[in-house]
Amino acid sequence: MNIGIHDKNIINIKTLFFTTLLLISITSNLHAKSSSEPNVILIYADDLGYGDLSCQGATKVQTPNIDKLAAEGRKFSDAHSASAVCTPSRYSLITGEYPYDAKGNGQGFFGPLSPLSPLIIDKETLTIGKVFQNKGYATACLGKWHLGFGDDAVNDWQMPLKSGPTDVGFDYYWGVPLVNSGSPFVYVENHMIVGYDKNDPMVYVGSGKGKTKSSIKPSPTMIVPEKSPNRFGGALKAHELYRDDEIGTKLAGKAVEWIDKNKKNPFFLYLATTNIHHPFTPAKRFVGTSQAGLYGDFIHELDWIVGEVVKSLEKNKLTENTLVIITSDNGGMLNATAQKAVSKGHKINGELLGFKFGVWEGGHRVPFIAKWPKNIPAGSTCDDLICSMDLLSAFVSLTKQEKELSLEGKDAKNILPALLGEKTKTPVRDHLVLSPQKSTHVSLRKGDWVYIPQQGSGGFTGSKVGGHGFAGPAGATWVGSKNSDIKDGKIIPTAAKAQLYNIKKDRNQTVNVHDQHSEIVEEMKAELYKLRHRHRPARKIN
Repeated sequence: MNIGIHDKNIINIKTLFFTTLLLISITSNLHAKSSSEPNVILIYADDLGYGDLSCQGATKVQTPNIDKLAAEGRKFSDAHSASAVCTPSRYSLITGEYPYDAKGNGQGFFGPLSPLSPLIIDKETLTIGKVFQNKGYATACLGKWHLGFGDDAVNDWQMPLKSGPTDVGFDYYWGVPLVNSGSPFVYVENHMIVGYDKNDPMVYVGSGKGKTKSSIKPSPTMIVPEKSPNRFGGALKAHELYRDDEIGTKLAGKAVEWIDKNKKNPFFLYLATTNIHHPFTPAKRFVGTSQAGLYGDFIHELDWIVGEVVKSLEKNKLTENTLVIITSDNGGMLNATAQKAVSKGHKINGELLGFKFGVWEGGHRVPFIAKWPKNIPAGSTCDDLICSMDLLSAFVSLTKQEKELSLEGKDAKNILPALLGEKTKTPVRDHLVLSPQKSTHVSLRKGDWVYIPQQGSGGFTGSKVGGHGFAGPAGATWVGSKNSDIKDGKIIPTAAKAQLYNIKKDRNQTVNVHDQHSEIVEEMKAELYKLRHRHRPARKIN
C-alpha cells in the first residue's frame, strides 16, 4: 500500500501528539512523586531552656511564632538532648549515636570542641543529611556547626577546609564554624572562609599568654560581654564581615534564600541558630523588647527567625507539605546575662533542677515542637520519653527507607509514631543514657526513674553570683530550686553518695530517694555499667 505525503504528515502529527501526551504523563507522575515527598526543616536552637518560651510558661518573654507552631502542631513534655553540652549533643543529633561512646571502645565527647579540632563525625556513617540525600533531597546545614573541620589531627584553618558539613550529608553549608562566643569569628561557606584572601591567611596565635609561634596579632572583633578573645590573627577582611549583632539576621536571610531556591524539589534544612548562646547580641530592633533583658531580647530574635522561615513556606505554598521541628541542643545556662533575666522573674529552665552542662533535668530536658499539617494533630501534646538523636531513625521511617538504610550501631529510636500522634503498644523508648560535661556523671533514665552515680550535677560548680560558671548546688539554691541533698547552696554531709529520682512523681528532682530503693539502684547501676562498657568497633574519627 502506498502512503502519500499527506498521509505521512497525519501519521507524524499523531505520533507527535501521543508522544507529547506520554511525556506530559511521565512528567506529571514524576512531579506528583516529588511533590508527595515532605520537606523537612529542623531548627536547632542553642541553649534554649525548657522555660524560655511563652508556650512553655514564660511570662517575661513572648514567642508568638513558636507558640503558633505548638498550637498548630505537637508539643513534647519529656524530650531531651543526648548531652547537656553543645558539641556532643550535635554529634548525637546528626549521627543518631550516644556521644559518650562516640569513638568506640568507651571513648567519647563530653565538652565543647576546640577550634583546632578536625571533623569528629565518621564520614562513612549514616547521618540525618545522608538519609535525605539518599532519597534525592536537597540538603543544607545553616548556622552553628561546632563539629570540626579537616581530616588531620589539627585543623590549621588553611583553605580549603576539608572535611566538613558537605562531607557528611549536606549539599550546602553556610554559617558560624564553631560558636558565637569563641573564635574564629568568621563565616564559612562550604569549604571556604567567607571573604578569604590568600594573601592574608588566618593564623592561630593562641591564648596570648606567653610566647606564641606567630608574631601576627589577633584580629579585632566586637567587644561584648561573655565573649572570649580572638585567638586568630590575619584574615582581616573575613573578620570585618562578621558582626555579632548581624548573625541572626543573616542566618534568617540565608534560610529564606535557600528555601526559595529549592522550593521545586523535596528539601531538608538543618537550621542551627546561635540564639540564644552567649554573648547575647540581638539586632538593634529587638533590644529592649522583652522583660528579661538581653537574654529575653535574644529569644525574641530567635522567634523572629522562626517566623521568617514559616513565612517563606507560606509564600512558596509549601506549608502543607513541610514538617517543621524546633528543639534545643541542651538546657539553659545560668551565665551572667541569664542571671539578670532570672532576677527579673524569668525562669530559664522552668521549675526544673539544674542548668546546661549538668545531668539534672534542667541541663537536657528541652522544648520540642513539631508541626506538619494534616499529619500531626494540631494543638496536641505528648508525654513520651524521646531524644533529639532519635530523629535519625524517624527520618529513615518518614522517607520509607527502612529496608535500604541500616541503623545497625545506632542508638536512635523511631519516634515518628509519637510525632504523628499514633498510639503504640509500647513506649517509643524505655531508657535513655544522659551525658553531662563530666564523664563521671553519665546517668541513666529508665521508665520513671533517673539514676545518677555521683553527687551533684556533673556540670559547672561556680558559687559566685555574677560569675560565668555559676551553677551546681549554689546556682540551684539561688534560683529557688529545692533538693534534699542541698542546703545553703552546698551538698550536705549526710547526702547519699549517688542519686535516684522518681521522675514521674518528682520531675523537679526535689527528693533524692537513693537510700530508700536499693533494688532499683542496683538494677539501674548494673544496666548503666553494661551500656557504658559495650563493645563497639572504633570509629574513624581523629
